[in-house]
Amino acid sequence: MRKYAILLLRLTVGAVFLYAAYTKLRDPWALFAMSVDSYKVLPEWAVLVVARSLPWFELALGVVLVSGLALRHASVVAAGLLTVFFTLMIVSYARGLTIDCGCFGPGEALGPKTLLRDGTLLSLAVVLAILAILPAREITPPKVAPQKITVSV
Repeated sequence: MRKYAILLLRLTVGAVFLYAAYTKLRDPWALFAMSVDSYKVLPEWAVLVVARSLPWFELALGVVLVSGLALRHASVVAAGLLTVFFTLMIVSYARGLTIDCGCFGPGEALGPKTLLRDGTLLSLAVVLAILAILPAREITPPKVAPQKITVSV
């Protein structure tokens, strides 16, 4: 059961990263840079670095997750990255910013729906990381000492 859960989780989280990368890479990087800048947490030079590199990193992470290579490391990186994204989204929403979330390219407003979706994705990634890190426990029957049977007549 654990093996199938890990497979389903890594394919789901990996596919989301692949789709997120695709939606950002098909548009000019400057559009994504505007979404990154709208969070107002990075200086201009860092916005440019993130806007040009993050979609490629998401693409690579999605490929690694889907392939199952280095799953322990990839799942922890995915959970960490989604934690950063989700934290930024919560803080921005709490500050009352009406911005694009930038999750899947431009045009998606930050709101309860995006927070629910990204919170769910973060939860899936955390579960995947836990399952990938913790060793599988073998289920063995308990050892029972042989009993001496005596019959009285």
